[in-house]
Amino acid sequence: MSTPDMAHHAALDARMVVAARGIRLLTLVSWPADVQQRFLEGHARGHDVLPEVAYPKHDFSDARRELDAIAAAADPAHPIGAYLVESTRSWSIAAQLLESLGTPAVGAHSIALFGRPDEPLPGNGPTAREAARHFIDIANELDRELLSPAEQVTISATALQLQLQAELDRYFGERVIAVELDPGMIAKAAAGARRIRLRSSAEYTDYDHHQLLQHEAFVHSLTALNGREQVVLGSLGLSSPRTTATQEGLAVFAEQITGNIDIERMKRVSLRIEAIAMALDGAGFIEVFRYFLGAGQSAQESFASAQRVFRGVPLSGGHAFTKDAVYLRGLIGVHTFFRWALRQGQLRLCRQLFAGKMTLGDVQRFAPLFEAGVLSPPRWLPHWVSRANGLAGMLAFSLFANRIRLDSVSEDAPTFEI
Repeated sequence: MSTPDMAHHAALDARMVVAARGIRLLTLVSWPADVQQRFLEGHARGHDVLPEVAYPKHDFSDARRELDAIAAAADPAHPIGAYLVESTRSWSIAAQLLESLGTPAVGAHSIALFGRPDEPLPGNGPTAREAARHFIDIANELDRELLSPAEQVTISATALQLQLQAELDRYFGERVIAVELDPGMIAKAAAGARRIRLRSSAEYTDYDHHQLLQHEAFVHSLTALNGREQVVLGSLGLSSPRTTATQEGLAVFAEQITGNIDIERMKRVSLRIEAIAMALDGAGFIEVFRYFLGAGQSAQESFASAQRVFRGVPLSGGHAFTKDAVYLRGLIGVHTFFRWALRQGQLRLCRQLFAGKMTLGDVQRFAPLFEAGVLSPPRWLPHWVSRANGLAGMLAFSLFANRIRLDSVSEDAPTFEI
């Protein structure tokens, strides 16, 4: 279906792809690995000193002007026009954030993009911080001695690289995504459309292995690859900041529905949310670093966790890079959306969510475009999505189980008759 308004908005989208090309948010806020090395050397001597991070100066004024022009030319009443207006605003805020690196303004721009931990979760539920404390408390109550020995064995980054590469090559039938080792990373893993990077010095558990496969490869990489297949909306192949909550929520949901998430993973996600709240309340980098240490993380992992909170912002406290606040909000949102889609008989929307990087609102807005063939269905899908009957069975049970109130079950002597 090619119409003048479709062609007009497709041309605007192509312009947006060019304008946003250099606005690589997570790459440009990241710290160099030598910052971590210097800090940990001092920490080993019992001397914690605030890291010194020198950010380069960026000027995206030309890109921001072009983004403004694209938004002005888009029709907000058209599904693609509305998408372009929202997307250009997101890219523009990201550009302003990068132009302000090292200043308090980064915190304000980050909140505009990703929100805060004290905002209610979807459905007027508790806040993300309250949910985080729930998972932290449960994890702390569990006896780690109950873990099986297999759950405590670690493997090297090299071994994991070989395992993941073999699984991905088998899935695609050829080399589509390369798994590489990166000695300069602080994070344990990162995914793009054609490459997944692992930190060379890290050790990984069996849970890490399966989480990375489902989270990084079968969500982040597949949605990027499928987005690149779109003829009309090439921007669906980009990691737009406005899609972060849905992307991370979908990735954690993938871990959950495939049985590859454990309570320690939920604790790690939750600790980051609590740390963001602490930083916004005034805690500085060293206090947050020690918070992660006290929660049981190693010095190296505690540094990696703390730097995620302080990317781009002053380290003295009162400001935070709030991206990690989206994980629980995204998970609840995606889980609720999938259950809604089942109840409405629209599970196809769950598959279409993999056709590119989009929000939950986008996939509903684009439904007529998928039906008309303007947007292509996803070429690649994870197995748990492609097997619709299994997905429907899990969601149907979830819908019914949520009707059972735990507070109506006696805590002293619960009786279950089968």
